[in-house]
Amino acid sequence: MGVTVRYRLISTVAILAALMLAPALAHPSFGQNAARGQNAGRGRAPAKPTPRWPDGTVNWGPPVGEIGLWNLRATFADPDPAPGKPPTLAANAFPGRPTLSQVPFQPWALAIYDYRLQNMLEPYSRCKPGGAYRQVATAYGTQFIYFPELQQFIIFQTGGAHSFRTIYMDGRDHPKNLSPSYFGHNIGHFEGDTLVVDTVGYNERMWISTGALEGMPTTDRLHTIERFTRTDFNTIKYELTIDDPGAYTATWKTGWFINWSPGVESFEFICQDNNQASELMVGSMESVDRSSSFIP
Repeated sequence: MGVTVRYRLISTVAILAALMLAPALAHPSFGQNAARGQNAGRGRAPAKPTPRWPDGTVNWGPPVGEIGLWNLRATFADPDPAPGKPPTLAANAFPGRPTLSQVPFQPWALAIYDYRLQNMLEPYSRCKPGGAYRQVATAYGTQFIYFPELQQFIIFQTGGAHSFRTIYMDGRDHPKNLSPSYFGHNIGHFEGDTLVVDTVGYNERMWISTGALEGMPTTDRLHTIERFTRTDFNTIKYELTIDDPGAYTATWKTGWFINWSPGVESFEFICQDNNQASELMVGSMESVDRSSSFIP
């Protein structure tokens, strides 16, 4: 079993998520495990090869007898450089990842995105799940579990809204007349060591991005293709293709790297019990109207 968890908040995590999840930071095992994970990353030797099961397939978690988790340090799109300044190479630079100005917004979608940046009525602070990237990038992360006998690959969300996404690996097609949902309908297959996930049937209630660039809108025409590749023991390369003719003028891609942190474990987290984002949920800031339950 592999686990993907962000064990500490990073710059790309929205402030609202930090407020919401603050009580969990006080959990004793979280602090101890995070310290072990941080120390383990310093002076790390060259990565070992991708771990495999006896049949040669990729093991998406630690070898038997070891513990650890995936530490996601993701940027959905890179910021545009300041006028007259050269681009700043991000610490987690990813080949081909767009800057914000390169994202092919339709005019209405860009207006909604700008509105969301100002108001930050993020569904996540209301304990709602998010599809594709937003599920993988949730604070305290996700668990990846592959069941070959069931022909299913399941992604369990740990932080935020407890939920799961089932990826069907049995060769089926997407059904007709899907009822839109947060996670959509997921079918997958392996291309060598890469898990490829094809998803349609999303609703418009989830936000696909997070952090400083959160709030990129999507419609029920959204079609995503995700590619997970464990390139070595310490790294998963994640690539996301976004095809939504309802919100964007062209198909576009983004991606990032997920890093392995040994010696760290997840812990129980209940969104509703730990939610401290009351200001974000009911509204109290003078400059922003947060009184509406509608999430645009």
